[in-house]
Parts: sequence; structure tokens; C-alpha cells
Amino acid sequence: MHSIAYLSASVLWLLAAALPAALADLPKPNVVLIMADDMGYGDPGCYGSKVHRTPNIDRLATEGTLFTDYYAAANVCTPTRAALMTGTYHRRNQMHFGVTNPWGVLAPVSPKGLHPDEITVAELLKRQGYATACIGKWHLGDQPEFLPTLQGFDFYYGIPYSNDMGQRKGKAWPPLPLMRDTQVIDAPVNQSTLTPRYTEQALAFIEKHRGEPFFLYLPHTFPHVPLHASDQFRGKSKNGRYGDTIEEIDWSTGQILDKLASLDLDDNTLVIFTSDNGAEVRQAGSNEPLRGRKGSVWEGGHRVPCLMRWPGRVPAGRVCRKMVTCMDMLPTLALLAGAEPPDDRTIDGHDIRPLIFGKSGAESPYQAFYYLARHRGSIQAVRSGPWKLHLKPRQLYNLRDDVGEQNNVAAEHPDIVARLLALAEEQEQDFQQDQRPAGHVDNPQPVTAQTIPLGK
Repeated sequence: MHSIAYLSASVLWLLAAALPAALADLPKPNVVLIMADDMGYGDPGCYGSKVHRTPNIDRLATEGTLFTDYYAAANVCTPTRAALMTGTYHRRNQMHFGVTNPWGVLAPVSPKGLHPDEITVAELLKRQGYATACIGKWHLGDQPEFLPTLQGFDFYYGIPYSNDMGQRKGKAWPPLPLMRDTQVIDAPVNQSTLTPRYTEQALAFIEKHRGEPFFLYLPHTFPHVPLHASDQFRGKSKNGRYGDTIEEIDWSTGQILDKLASLDLDDNTLVIFTSDNGAEVRQAGSNEPLRGRKGSVWEGGHRVPCLMRWPGRVPAGRVCRKMVTCMDMLPTLALLAGAEPPDDRTIDGHDIRPLIFGKSGAESPYQAFYYLARHRGSIQAVRSGPWKLHLKPRQLYNLRDDVGEQNNVAAEHPDIVARLLALAEEQEQDFQQDQRPAGHVDNPQPVTAQTIPLGK
């Protein structure tokens, strides 16, 4: 499935195997975290696509490590982003229900958002002297208390929610707004300009902060629908408008890699590329060879591409088959930056530095991963090791042998079914006992009507 040149990276792999025992001795890296919106497991070339040209994303695989078993914490936008920012399942911070959108994500003018008391990865890195920017789609609340500049980011440029949430009949929603920091600067924004504009802002941020550690979070708008691409890419792919957006995101990734190289920042920058959930396959996206799509608890809903590159630190040309999740971003990046993850609340993510840096014998830190319903957050499935159990109806799959979830072997392994059921029941009790409130405001207003103070 993975067209990666292992032999060409053999020397770098041998060097990486001799990592220092104390991972804490690594220098503080710059961090560039790029996240596509609804890009499927099978959409990049390095994950098997035959219709998308993604040379820059593929370059992250040849020059870094490709993760085969990386999971978004949820199968839709808002809860995954909440989990990534806070290092916890969205069930804990209540970002999984009570929203006004049937998909289980925040709609415009929602009274709900990520609570200001949550500690985000951006806040942890900012405390360590990092310049921080969020450029792209936020989707954790559009009210003043919930915007990126009040959640640890020095700079924000992007749309506050999904690109299908513009002005419409029967909704008190404003035209789709593009924001800088806390102010709307364009509404309705021309969506075909978004990827180039995000890229321009990202390059300027890197240039501006080249002399200090920085954290650039770049959550793209696409390939979420409606699909838009700039003139440079519209109609140029082999997969319609969907492919156009994928190839433009790849171009953007290449621009960032080129900028890092031109500023001699390559050797001190960790670049991460991933997606917030699986593809909506009815729009020409691919989760192959996985079953299911965005919104489902099949693998295609949660398992997404993830690539990491840090020349000389992250093994080149390597494939990591250990289970990791988006919740690992907070503890791992905090530790890389010299900070400690919060100890006054549950953090479900783990320090995966041993896996990132190819430490010999490193294993997944997860006893289990829980697939949650997008509306009420109930546990729908659980994975432990290679085994995945769907609870209703009860189905067991060995993902090592059957990644497409085609052969239900529950009848042959009642002991494994019982063990995974016990894990799910125990975790359900834990979720019920350990929850934090989401943020809430009275009388929410359209973002275009707000005058918002800077700072948290």
C-alpha cells in the first residue's frame, strides 16, 4: 500500500536508531501542524492514491515517518479539534452534544464553545516562549470567549467554522466570514482564495518568527464541502474538484517546506501533516483500504493520514504501525517544548516521543482506544491491540489481518469480546465521573456584529 523508498533512507534510519536515551535532551523544535478537513486515509499518494498528485505530502513520508494507525479522536470536526487542542476525549470537555447542527458540530452563533479554562497546546507552548498562530478553520466556538486569540494563539487568520455554514434562509447566520485575530475582514469570503491566503499568512508568520521558537497550526478548510480551488488548480486534477483541493493543499505544504529550507529552519522544525477525520466518500474522497466514511465508527471515520518530519531526528522513510491519536499532540508537543502537561485534570493523550523518534522497542502507549458517537459521546467501539469490537451490533475484527473490517470473528473469540466489553464498561464509568463543562454564553451574536477585545 505504501510506495515509500525504504532503501534510500537506510542510512538515516540507522542513525536514528541510536537516539540519546534522554529524549528530554532534544532541542526545542519549531512546530508546524497542518491539518486537512475531511481528507481520507487513501487520499495522499503515499497512502495509496492513484488519482491525486501529492509530491510534497509524499515527501514528508520519504523524509520522515508515516503512521499507519493514527486516529482522530472523533469522526467529525468540532470534537476532534477539541481533543487535539486539550489532549482529552471530547466527552470530557463536553464538546460532543448540545450543539445546533445535526452532524454534532458547532454551528454559527452557537452559545457553546471550548471553555476558556481549558488548557490548550498553544497555551502550553506560549508559556515556553513560543510565538503561536492558528491559520485556517477553528470550529471551537465563534463567540468572543472561544476564539483562538483567547485560547493561546497570538495570531488568528481564518474562518471560525465550516465552509458550508454561510448565510442561508431560516438561519441567523452571517455571510461566511474571514477573520484576522478577532475581527471580520471579509464576508462572504471568496472560498477559492482561502488556501492561497492561508499559505501566504503561514509563510509570513514563519518569516516573522524565524529567530524564535514558533508553533504554526494550519487547519485547512478543504476538502470539506463545498469544494473550491484557485484558478491555478481548478480543473487540473484527475479527480474533479475534490482532487483539485487535495493538490492545492499539497502545493501549500510544499510552499511551507520550501520556506523552512530557505530560512535554514529545516533541522529545527517538526512538521506534522494529518486530517481531522475520514473522507466523506460520496464526494470523491477515499478511505481505502478502510471501511466507512466520515461520521462512522468504522475505521474510515477515525483512522486518517499522519506524517511527521524533523530531519536528523525523526527517522526518514520509516513506517510506524503502532496506534497513536490526535490527543497525543498536547502532551508530546508540550514535552518537546520543555513544558509539562497539565496535572490538575485528566489527559487521555500520551507522550509518543519514543515512537516519533524511532526508539528501539517503543510500543503504543494505549491499552485501548474508544470510538465515540458524534452526538452523545457514548462508546460505540473499542480497539485494544489488533482487536476492534463494535458494541451494537456486536462485531469483532482483527485489524492486523482484516483492516477493511469484513470478517466478523466474535463467535470464534468470546474471551476477547468479553475483555473488550469490560474495557468499554470501565471507560464509560470513568467518562461519567470525570467531565469538565464546555463554555457557554448567553445571547450569542453573529461574529460580524461583535466587537471583541484582544487577549485572554
